[in-house]
Amino acid sequence: VQLQASGGGLVQPGGSLRLSCAASGFSLDNYDIAWFRQAPGKEREFIASMRLASTYYGDSMLGRLRISSDNAKSTSYLELNSLKPEDTAIYYCAAGAYYRATKNPRHFEYWGQGTEVTVSS
Repeated sequence: VQLQASGGGLVQPGGSLRLSCAASGFSLDNYDIAWFRQAPGKEREFIASMRLASTYYGDSMLGRLRISSDNAKSTSYLELNSLKPEDTAIYYCAAGAYYRATKNPRHFEYWGQGTEVTVSS
C-alpha cells in the first residue's frame, strides 16, 4: 500500500493549487482518504476526507477547498482556493479503513510523504 502526494509549490496569496494523492495497492472504495496539513511548530491538522460520495471537512479551510476523487485512477484531489500565508504547511494524504468521518490522525493506517505548500508574495 502506497500513497504519493504531489502538486504543492509556491503560490501567491489569493491563488489556488490542486493537490493529488495517488494510491496503489488498495481500492479507494474501502477507505477514508483524508488530507491533513502540518505547519512548522504546530500539530498535524485535519483538512478534509472522503469515502465514495461522502465528504467531510474540517473547520480550518472551510469554504476554500474541495475534495474529490477519481476511483478509477485511485487518486484523490484537494483543490485549495483563496490561499493565505497561514496556509503554508506540508500537506499529507492518508488512508484509513476502520473509522469513517474521523479527524483523528491516529485512525489512519497509511500516509503519503507530504507535499509542501508555500503561500507568499
